[in-house]
Amino acid sequence: MSACSPASSERQQLVLTGSSTVAPLIAEIAERYQTDHPDVVFDIQTGGSNKGAEDVRAGLNDIGMMSRSLNPDETDLTTFTIAQDGISILLNQSAVVNTLERQQIIDIFTGKVTNWQQVGGNDAPIQVLSKNVNHATVGLFAKYFELEPEQIVATQLVGDNEEVIETVLGNPAAIGYVSVGAAEYKIVHGMPLKLMSLEGIAATIRKVSQGVFPLSRPLNLVTAKAPEGLEKDFIEFSCSSAVEDIIQAQAFVPTSVAD
Repeated sequence: MSACSPASSERQQLVLTGSSTVAPLIAEIAERYQTDHPDVVFDIQTGGSNKGAEDVRAGLNDIGMMSRSLNPDETDLTTFTIAQDGISILLNQSAVVNTLERQQIIDIFTGKVTNWQQVGGNDAPIQVLSKNVNHATVGLFAKYFELEPEQIVATQLVGDNEEVIETVLGNPAAIGYVSVGAAEYKIVHGMPLKLMSLEGIAATIRKVSQGVFPLSRPLNLVTAKAPEGLEKDFIEFSCSSAVEDIIQAQAFVPTSVAD
């Protein structure tokens, strides 16, 4: 904004960085917040949950975004849970395979199985999608399958949930792990995708809300100290019933429902 603008001195900015899963949700919450706070400007940047935590510590943001709980070495940070989500395997709807055993998934993602025919599918090389290690999703996915992120052998590195979804949509031979909420939102709106069950439990937001889906996680805002002023007000708004419809519209589970 030009320095000569009379409104510039009244402008306030909030910088949020981190999780690519949380960012689209926060963008919509921020838009609603601006209805009653038109002088607040938001700068929302992705880069992964680790970046959100690192930026908070370095003072490079006002609020971090994380799609996981705090690690043991992050107890100096404070989290505020705005929703719950799950993680599961995503396939193109046209893929012949409808179920995968735990060991089959491990073998696919570690490069031991490289053709769909080996797990009952068509004769086609498997395109394994994985995220950069800065993203919380890869760490949670690997931990669930008792792997280290470095053991995952990716055909293609992808950045965020949207890129996973778009790549799987365009390639029936692709497989990736993704936010259940983000994928279910696309499926409900007619995208030809399918989420795989884990431990015999369907990968749905309903199962996440019931607390029975085995691979779930909190969606958090994070600060380095007790928030004050604008940061405190926005965090409280993001955790309130005023945004439950936004959370549900994006197929995540509001904390009031998850509890």
